[in-house]
Amino acid sequence: MSKLLLAGMLLAGTAVAASDTEHLPPTVQAALQVRQVPEDSLSVYVQDMDSGTVILRWNEATARNPASSIKLLTTLVALDVLGPAYSWKTDVYVLGDVQDGRLKGDLLFKGYGDPYLVTERVWQLLRRIRQLGIREIEGDLLIDDSYFYLPDSDPAEFDRQPLRAYNVTPNAMLMNFKVVRYWFEPEFDTNSVRVWLDPPLENLGIDNRLALAAGSCRGYQRGITISANEAIDRMTFSGKFPDGCKQYAMDRTALSHNEFVYGLFISLWRESGGTFKGGWRSTIVDADIEPILSFSSLPLADIITFVNKHSNNVMARQLLLTLSAEVLGAPGTEEGGREVVTDWLVDHGLDVPQLSFTNGAGLSRDTRISAGDMAALLEFAWRQPYMPEFVSSMSLLGHDGTTRRRFNNPGLDGSAHLKTGSLDHVTAIAGYLQAKSGRRFAVVSMQNYQDIHRGPGQEVQEALLRWVYDH
Repeated sequence: MSKLLLAGMLLAGTAVAASDTEHLPPTVQAALQVRQVPEDSLSVYVQDMDSGTVILRWNEATARNPASSIKLLTTLVALDVLGPAYSWKTDVYVLGDVQDGRLKGDLLFKGYGDPYLVTERVWQLLRRIRQLGIREIEGDLLIDDSYFYLPDSDPAEFDRQPLRAYNVTPNAMLMNFKVVRYWFEPEFDTNSVRVWLDPPLENLGIDNRLALAAGSCRGYQRGITISANEAIDRMTFSGKFPDGCKQYAMDRTALSHNEFVYGLFISLWRESGGTFKGGWRSTIVDADIEPILSFSSLPLADIITFVNKHSNNVMARQLLLTLSAEVLGAPGTEEGGREVVTDWLVDHGLDVPQLSFTNGAGLSRDTRISAGDMAALLEFAWRQPYMPEFVSSMSLLGHDGTTRRRFNNPGLDGSAHLKTGSLDHVTAIAGYLQAKSGRRFAVVSMQNYQDIHRGPGQEVQEALLRWVYDH
């Protein structure tokens, strides 16, 4: 916290009457005043979970962009509708005979939207196939991703950053979030930079034009410029990489969804000793044939931890499409997911008139909800049998997830489970805090204002959390 902000807080005082629920605490006012941010840019709602008493409300009915904190709504509905033990499946079919470990035909994958089919899980899936006695595949890899339907979209539409991992679109056969981690290491003997991929994808080309330059390991992307051809199947790296970096990693998307599945499959299959010389094709599986294997995902209770603690956008979007497919029937759509969420709110008597809900992840300029309505969701969740799973899915303040390095305040460490939200000119938090008295509170703070995401918003949030903790 800056000295200027601290001084402003001390001048404003730190006490507020317990019955004064409709005025901002002086410390919060000071945080706003020091940064010259108007009070009407902020919405706050704080409620005692034991008594139900509202201890602070400020612009609580104003609809604001909550950014990624809206993931709490997506994960809450998923928990309630699907249940904490719900799991996805990935079905595997063989289209041909298997003789002496050789499949004389095609291998087919049908995805049902597993949000966490990461490289390690794919390796486990392929190991299961090998355990069924298949070592060689003479045909092609067929991919059925028809369980979800999304119209064509431009990954650069949101912020002109099409290669960023947070812009990955959902897919029923999503693997490793369609993301590659590029590693960069200096090679002093040749005065060059080594680039290697994790996971390795044989169908992704690399054009390494990086030069090694003297310098410390700092700077935007360590001096690396990355560009892709139109098909996103060839990446070009250029620029000057500082020799003070022992190693640097960069996560970016690559290929189309099904090309990524194919590339990851052939790399891992061959790495495990299997042989495969075919290509890939999209298909829709015949309903009359049975899979040789159904590979189950992690349970939903684990999945929402990745969604909320680490604010994984594409996983949240997979949840919304899954709700659509499970409740309304396949294929799952974003429109259907929004319908399920809206019906769920009505069925549970949760009146959220100002809700504008787009893709379930908060990666939108148009999403809106009020602080009071967000607090109502938190109160509802607190009374449910799956409350422990919901609370533990959020970032533990100062320890993990998106708040691990935020609020550098030892007194608050470990006191709250929070979902954060941040976009350009948007910052938000929502979750539960245990005060030093032992009482637990639902806390919501949303702020929409020019450049509020660049630091001032976190100062306001820290002042609010400290006030609730000491209340």
